Amino acid sequence: MSALWTAEELQVLFGAGYDITGLSIDTRTLRPGDLFVALQGERDGHDFVAAAFAKGAAAALVSRPVEGPHILVPDVLKALEQLGIAARERSEAKLVAVTGSVGKTTVKEMLRRTLAAFGVVHAAEASFNNHIGVPLTLARMPHDADFGVFEIGMNHPGEIAPLAALVRPDVAIVTCVDRAHLGMMGSELAIAKEKASIYGALSAAGKAVIPGESAYLQVLREAVPAGHCALLFNGAEARLLDVLNGPEASEIAAEILDTKVYFHLRAPGRHMASNALAVLTAAAALDLDVEMAAAALNGFAPFAGRGARRDIRLEDGRRIALIDESYNASGASLRAAFSVLKLQPGRHVAVLGDILELGDFAEAEHLALAAPLREAADIVFTAGPHCGALFDSLPRAIQGARAPDAASLAPLVKAALRDGDTVLVKGSHGSRMRDVISALESPG
Repeated sequence: MSALWTAEELQVLFGAGYDITGLSIDTRTLRPGDLFVALQGERDGHDFVAAAFAKGAAAALVSRPVEGPHILVPDVLKALEQLGIAARERSEAKLVAVTGSVGKTTVKEMLRRTLAAFGVVHAAEASFNNHIGVPLTLARMPHDADFGVFEIGMNHPGEIAPLAALVRPDVAIVTCVDRAHLGMMGSELAIAKEKASIYGALSAAGKAVIPGESAYLQVLREAVPAGHCALLFNGAEARLLDVLNGPEASEIAAEILDTKVYFHLRAPGRHMASNALAVLTAAAALDLDVEMAAAALNGFAPFAGRGARRDIRLEDGRRIALIDESYNASGASLRAAFSVLKLQPGRHVAVLGDILELGDFAEAEHLALAAPLREAADIVFTAGPHCGALFDSLPRAIQGARAPDAASLAPLVKAALRDGDTVLVKGSHGSRMRDVISALESPG
C-alpha cells in the first residue's frame, strides 16, 4: 500500500517522520502502518500507545515522549489540524462541505455515491463532523482523490466557521435551517446565522448551495461572499417537478439549471427528494453532468439509524417492518419520519425518545409534535420525560406505554407488537433508542 504521508512530508511539518498508510485515533480500528494520533479527551490517547504499537502502528503522534517510533508535538489536536491543512494544500480534489439542521449525513452519503461516477471520492465513514472529525477526515484524504466530502456539525455558537476554514470548500451546502440544538443556540435566527457561516470559508471560485424554501433565505444569501455564485435548490436554479411516494421508494422528477432529470430512491418522503436535489445542485455547481449524476443516485437507500427500512421476524413468528431512525432526532426530522410512517402498510407504531439539547424550549417543541403524530400513528410508545409529556397529551386510544428510558421501554414495545405492524423508532442519539432496535432484533 502506498504511503498516505511520507516520512519526508511529516519531517517538513513536524521535524520527524515515518512513512504511514493511514491515521487512527482508536486502537480498536487501527490498521498496521497507521499513525496513531494520541488525542486527549475523556481518555488520554497516550495510555493506548503501547496497544497501538502491538497492533502494528508505524508511529505515534504524541505530546510527551513514549517508547517506540513517535513524532513529538506540543499539542496533538493542533498537529492533527496541521495535517488537515497540509492535506488540503497538496490536494487537487474538489471539496464539498455540508451542514444543516437535518440531513447532513444523508446528503454526505448521497454525494459519496453520486460523485463516485466521476472519480475517486474521499469522505468520512461516520459522522465525523466536529473539531476532531473534520481535521481527521482531511488528514486522511489520499493523494489521488478527485473529490472530498465533509460534514460539518455544531451544537454551540462559533463552531462551524473554523471547521469550514480548514476545508475551504469548492461547494458549500446548507441542507436546511430548523430548531435542532435550540437550547444551546437560543433562537432559530442564531442557528441560521451559524449554518450560514459555512459560506464564508468558500474557496476563491467556490459556490454556495442554498435551500430556497428556507424562512432564512436572506440570512443565508447575505453570508455568501461577494463575487461567489449561489445556487438555490427548491428555488430558482433547481426544483422538484414531481415526487411519487410509495411505502419503500420514491420516483422523482426534477429540473436543475434547465436540465430535467428522473430518478428513484429506495426511500420515500419529500425530505429525501429534497436532499437528493441538494446533491444534484452541488453536482451542477461542480460543472458535472447532471443527468449522469442523477443516474448515479438511482437506488440510493438510507442507512441504519437514519431511515433504513427492513423486515424483521420476531422469535414467535410475528413479522414487522422496522424503520430505523434511531441515530438522531429534531422536530423537522420527526415530522418527516411521521410522513413516511403514514405511507406504510399495517398498523403504524411510533416509538419515540426525547429530542435533546432544546433547553427551556424542550416541552413546547415536544408538544408541538402531537398533531402530526396523531395523524401518523395508531399507537405510540415513548421514552424520556419530554416524550412522556407528549405521550400524556395524546388521545388515550393511541397511548401504548411510556417509560423513563429506552431500555425499560423496549420489552413493552416488543410485547405489544402485532404481526404486520410497521414500527418507527426515533430519538436523539443520547436517548439511546438503539436499545429498542437491539431488543427487536434479538431473540428472547
